[in-house]
Amino acid sequence: MKTGKQKNGASADALGLLKADHDKVKALFRDFATIKGEDSEDSRKAELVDQICYELTLHSLLEEEIFYPALRRSIDDDELLDEADIEHAGARELIGQLEIMTPGDDHYDATVTVLGEEVEHHIEKEEVELFEAARSAGIDLDDLGEQLAARRDELEEDLSSPPSSTDAMEPHDGARRAPRPPN
Repeated sequence: MKTGKQKNGASADALGLLKADHDKVKALFRDFATIKGEDSEDSRKAELVDQICYELTLHSLLEEEIFYPALRRSIDDDELLDEADIEHAGARELIGQLEIMTPGDDHYDATVTVLGEEVEHHIEKEEVELFEAARSAGIDLDDLGEQLAARRDELEEDLSSPPSSTDAMEPHDGARRAPRPPN
């Protein structure tokens, strides 16, 4: 099993790994905000949105499969975790919309902006309330970090694998997902 190691070799606990994901996604949304509304940047927008959707999907799966269940077992606050689950569902809905949109579509930039705002709210609440609950509950965050890192490796391999269907469209310009057909 791979351990939760940071690039410098230091062991990363679960909260450190999740915070690093949060920081990465926030940086991607900031990058998008700098080119929002620029039609000449459609290719870069598509790359950023593809990366945002990928990172959010990966991160959400890690939280839903490992982090949230560990918290549910350790704290007595189902409402807090239910809200986090609902926020994830809202993000999945917007990601699903973005996956069939292309830059230049009506509401493309607005959809990315709203997703960013919702994710920002979720991150703030999670880093304050859920992270504190995990610390207070005495969860072994190093062990949880190892579980998250191992599962991330599995998911990255699964999500990066090409589709198994022989008639699937090829992804465009190195993107992880195939483009939607034109209208």
